[in-house]
Amino acid sequence: MIETLNSLGISNGMITSAAITIVLCVLSIIAGRRLQTVPSGLQNFAEWAIESLYRFFGDIMGERTCKRYFPLIATLFIYILVCNYSGLLPASGHVPGLTAPTSSINCTAAMAIIVFVMIQISGIRSHHGVRYYKHWFQPFAFLFPLMILEDLIKPVSLTLRLYGNIYGEETVTASFFDLIPIGLPVVMQALSVLMGLIQALVFSLLAAIYIKEALPEDEERLEAPA
Repeated sequence: MIETLNSLGISNGMITSAAITIVLCVLSIIAGRRLQTVPSGLQNFAEWAIESLYRFFGDIMGERTCKRYFPLIATLFIYILVCNYSGLLPASGHVPGLTAPTSSINCTAAMAIIVFVMIQISGIRSHHGVRYYKHWFQPFAFLFPLMILEDLIKPVSLTLRLYGNIYGEETVTASFFDLIPIGLPVVMQALSVLMGLIQALVFSLLAAIYIKEALPEDEERLEAPA
């Protein structure tokens, strides 16, 4: 079955990504299926995690902006975190259909493109049209090429940072397992847990900052209902 999917151009990372998406959707449905006034179990953990993320990104983006874009930012963080941790499974990279999606540049590029598109949408919407792009000519018009380059570098930076760190971490850990199969690899796995969390946080944090930068300073006034 896996070989057939691979022959159709569906990589192991894509299969793992699809499985992770299904698992996260099922867990979300279960956690919110029977909401209780006094949460317990999975609902309690889910509410704690979401509230913690909301407070964190709310301090960075502002309450009003965070409320609008939090679903995207939180989804990116949770998805990337689970993808990173999927690479810590003992069989990851050795069993067909199981490999960390974020160790593939295609996966990280896709998420970076989503962030880039959202930056453009939020900028155009908050500035009521293409006036958003006047920042390309500020503070001086002759800086126009550099300002465009700065915007285009953002998705490239997001792509390469996440891909490079996860792919490099997996490669180094695998090498240690081959050289010293007992002891040191356990330490590397523990560091990988921390690395996976940091990289998920960095990607989502930069996405939040880039979206915030696309909004005008007087966003509250522009978005306030008439």
